[in-house]
Amino acid sequence: MKHEAQFRFRSDKAREIFRAVSPETAAEVNPRSRAECRYEEPDTLVLKVSAADVGALRASLNMWLRLVSVAQEMQDLIIDQERTA
Repeated sequence: MKHEAQFRFRSDKAREIFRAVSPETAAEVNPRSRAECRYEEPDTLVLKVSAADVGALRASLNMWLRLVSVAQEMQDLIIDQERTA
């Protein structure tokens, strides 16, 4: 894989976000890209995406960044609901 991008997300819900998105790495079967996701104590999610070409990197990043964003949004909704309950 020639191209690579790495993102570090700091959040007090990083562990929960990791648990939400990490199963997708096992299910990924794209031959042109690969993603790794890990949790670093106490509050960091690390996402590393590698790809054979720039187009594959862009497509994979679009998917993974959206997954992380949705997982964070869901955590925010849960927190809001707990506060109003």
